[in-house]
Amino acid sequence: IINNNILFLNIFIMKNQNNKEENNFIKIVLEGIRIEIPSRKPLMLLKEEKGNRYLPIWIGLSEAYAIALELEGYKPPRPMTHDLMISLLSLLNTTIKKVSVNNLINNTFFAEITLMRKDEILKLSARPSDAIAIAIRAKVPIFASRKVLNIASINIETVDDEIKRFKKFLETVRPEDFKA
Repeated sequence: IINNNILFLNIFIMKNQNNKEENNFIKIVLEGIRIEIPSRKPLMLLKEEKGNRYLPIWIGLSEAYAIALELEGYKPPRPMTHDLMISLLSLLNTTIKKVSVNNLINNTFFAEITLMRKDEILKLSARPSDAIAIAIRAKVPIFASRKVLNIASINIETVDDEIKRFKKFLETVRPEDFKA
């Protein structure tokens, strides 16, 4: 009975730790790849699934290309690096569970790929661009830590927001406002 209670206690503690950890992360989606002007460097634009914050992450050209190909549904005749990794994990009976952008240190983002093999959870450190390229191919959820979003996210107004704000301005403007 003691061993069962210890096992139950360990599982209970692990579940509580997992719940606490999950509360520190917010589900995000990949909005797309953009070219930032004037630097002409690619960036990956992530967005809160249920929110207005965006997380721009500058990435390399080859990573942007790999992500863009997958977003466009193009399947190259030979597997790309990210496809190869997914195939390798599958051969090793390991599944990809989720991807997380989990840290930002000295303007460098860090990510983690959570894997499952049998009953074992494995965590693999990765660059966000590689982690996201794998996530979209494996069709697994993407998360960002609240800390990273609080530090590095931006709010981008939608066109509808701009139109509403302009209409509100037009309702309050008077001819006297334009006198010199």
